[in-house]
Amino acid sequence: MNSPPDEPVQSEEPVRPAATVETVEALVRRQMSTALGGRRGMVEAAVPTLVFTVAFLIGRDLRTALLLSLAVALVALVVRLVQRSSIQFVVNALIGIGIGAFFAMRAGQAGGDANDQALAYFLPGLLYNGGYAVVLSLTCLVRWPAVGFMVGSVTGDVTEWRRDPQLVKLCTRLTWLLVAPCILRVAVQAPVYLAGSQDLMDPGAAVAVLGVAKIVMGWPLQIAALAGMAWLLSRNSIPVEETARAEPA
Repeated sequence: MNSPPDEPVQSEEPVRPAATVETVEALVRRQMSTALGGRRGMVEAAVPTLVFTVAFLIGRDLRTALLLSLAVALVALVVRLVQRSSIQFVVNALIGIGIGAFFAMRAGQAGGDANDQALAYFLPGLLYNGGYAVVLSLTCLVRWPAVGFMVGSVTGDVTEWRRDPQLVKLCTRLTWLLVAPCILRVAVQAPVYLAGSQDLMDPGAAVAVLGVAKIVMGWPLQIAALAGMAWLLSRNSIPVEETARAEPA
């Protein structure tokens, strides 16, 4: 007697749908979220500076404002350590506070009053924003936008994205949006700082203006820029494979 034909072997693994083609926009979104630390990282970086600004505007005491901002950053650091999560963004905030405090203390040692010290505290932020604006603007002008290197770090080739003109255009727009808040901060705050430090404006009034500007033009402006970037990245129109196959521009 002939034995019945063998029944087809059934796979125990569930049938998986075809992989969705990932887009460059999705990759950039992921990389930017990692670089900024997500919502929690952005809050940890912004709150200590906000605490210092508000505390100084209310009490006009530099030491108290520095101690309060330092305490907030240290609390965030302890929470991170307890949770065994990354402390990168808290450390960044502590470094920023330390640099600002160093400038302020140097101004005090040079004979400056509390207003002069507070003005000096704002100087590192202006220098940082100015340098950041210059470097990122240059990357756009020479058609090597900084955001493109985020794409390259994911795809495995830091310059492969340059082969696709559409991708270069997208990364250029994203970089301009990223640098726009820095350009605006320097354009508004630098004249106030110079006027206050040169006694062309009452130093106390200059500190008040800089403090309010730092709050208004801080994360609210940054969030607006990130919202614009998110809108561009929500279109999901550039598959990763296209970038790899594109001919050199």
